[in-house]
Amino acid sequence: MTDAASPSLPSLATLGQYIKDLSFENPNAPQSLAPRENGPNIAISVNVNAKQLADVDFEVELTLEGKAEDADGLMFQFELLYAGIFRIQNIPAENFQPVVMIECPRLLFPFARQIVADCVRNGGFPPLYIDPIDFGALYQQKMAQMSESAGNA
Repeated sequence: MTDAASPSLPSLATLGQYIKDLSFENPNAPQSLAPRENGPNIAISVNVNAKQLADVDFEVELTLEGKAEDADGLMFQFELLYAGIFRIQNIPAENFQPVVMIECPRLLFPFARQIVADCVRNGGFPPLYIDPIDFGALYQQKMAQMSESAGNA
């Protein structure tokens, strides 16, 4: 039996996940598929955005962009915009933004990582397994940039 006066427990529920945009380019095929002595230089960027859809529902977008280059030029590049809708309830105000910007993308990342790996493999290359991302550090970096730009305004 629950006490009606007790506060509700915090909850985070994933209502759905989906690809919003996916692009893979292998512009120099079939030459880019030739065996190489050295591995390519791979650059990856990550971004997280969120928007409120309803009182407790939020869409969180995880963007992964990357490219692989070697001495002969571009081997491949990709862009994935992967999103999820999350229902967030009973989270204290001071913890709300970190939940949206850290925990939600942390839940999305394994699925986005697999999509990128499959896409690169289907492009004729070994699968690209992106290393785990510290979304907490990414959030702190974004907050520092925002406070710095607000201080300069």
